[in-house]
Amino acid sequence: MRLDAFSDILHNFTTRESGGNLAFHVGDDIEAVNEHHEILSQELGYKKDALIHMKQIHSDIVHVVGEQDGFGSPPTCDALVTNKKNTPLMVMVADCTPVLFYDPTCRAIGVAHAGRAGAFGNIVANVVKTMQKEYGSKPEDIIVSIGSAIGVCCYEVGKEIHEASHEEFGYAFEKRDGSYYLDVNRIILSQLQECGIKQEHIDNSGICTACNTHDYFSYRAEGQTGRFAGVLMLK
Repeated sequence: MRLDAFSDILHNFTTRESGGNLAFHVGDDIEAVNEHHEILSQELGYKKDALIHMKQIHSDIVHVVGEQDGFGSPPTCDALVTNKKNTPLMVMVADCTPVLFYDPTCRAIGVAHAGRAGAFGNIVANVVKTMQKEYGSKPEDIIVSIGSAIGVCCYEVGKEIHEASHEEFGYAFEKRDGSYYLDVNRIILSQLQECGIKQEHIDNSGICTACNTHDYFSYRAEGQTGRFAGVLMLK
């Protein structure tokens, strides 16, 4: 099942062309970034000032959206959850995995920024647990959409990372020509199913950002670059 099946939410994964750079911290002109946000909000049909994005820090922190949060006051965290209507949530990425969560039964949503640190910290499980606690969500009801992210084809990591994590995540590493490559999405998919998310409720893009820099920003492939985003809102 895909998020496309539900008419009571707004959801989108942007690209270089459809959204431009949406991040304020990568050296772009602030007015230009604001303009990108304004154009995107008009195209998708939400109010820019209602958008909640994050100061992402590669943590496992999940933030429950409150009255204090707004476009100009993003919380410091790596995941957001809410049951408020007309409150779009945004996760920004440039190789890390953007994950969108929707519970159509309890009418709650979440977004997560899940890079290597987020996957190792099991941030997706924290999102599911928070949705359970705050909104009464049942994992088997939650629909998940995973956007484009760097693939095991391109994500080379150091030997020290492999040695520190292979006991728990050895299944997600590949060794090629003496180098180690990590499949972050394989970890995320495993963790989602361990949480009780049904396999048929998970939609995975499978597109590698580093292989497709014509469509997506990739920090690994480009260095200094912009951020594309996943957006989710209850109507």
